[in-house]
Amino acid sequence: MRVLIAEDNVLLQEGLNLLLSTAGFEVTAAVDTPDDIIAAIDRQRPDVVIMDIRLPPTFRDEGLRTALAARRLHPGLPVLLLSQYVERAYATELLVDGQGGVGYLLKDRVSRVEEFLDALRRVAAGGTVLDPQVVAQLVTARRNPLTDLTAREREVLALMAGGSTNTGIAAQLVITERAVSKHIGNIFTKLDLPPDGDVHRRVAAVLTFLKDPGR
Repeated sequence: MRVLIAEDNVLLQEGLNLLLSTAGFEVTAAVDTPDDIIAAIDRQRPDVVIMDIRLPPTFRDEGLRTALAARRLHPGLPVLLLSQYVERAYATELLVDGQGGVGYLLKDRVSRVEEFLDALRRVAAGGTVLDPQVVAQLVTARRNPLTDLTAREREVLALMAGGSTNTGIAAQLVITERAVSKHIGNIFTKLDLPPDGDVHRRVAAVLTFLKDPGR
């Protein structure tokens, strides 16, 4: 079985390479950037990819986004995500695309080599392997995050969705702009929106509000 390793930690790269080679797998490459991963997949057509989630350059969700891109280019490409973290963004999209051949394991919860190798074989064969902790966190993530907002925060978010600026929101609610900024900060935190820049987070918050059937 041909395996591509997408991992930026050199020690883990080498450890996986040795482990897999000893177990009879063929490691086609060990790469760590989205462009190199896609190029290696295109060139070598591995049977399965072991993919870390946090890869260069930002070490956030490049692995997940690369996995989605790779499966769009090569439908059904088996991917085993191996990470220290449960990343909610994009994970559900990858897991429910209906193509199978997906796994998501947490590095610090892999306790036996044979269990890991068995999971890799199952994913390569088109199966799905999920760590129970991953399942628990993704299910929790499906709860409507808007329920955590206060009445005032929902008012602010509704006005944001209507296109109002902070100044306009302050005027309509008869509060200070500083108070508006504080409410918006709370909204971003409760909606679990990372600090990628206020414009991006503002759009993401508004989209979440607009998708809410109960608003």
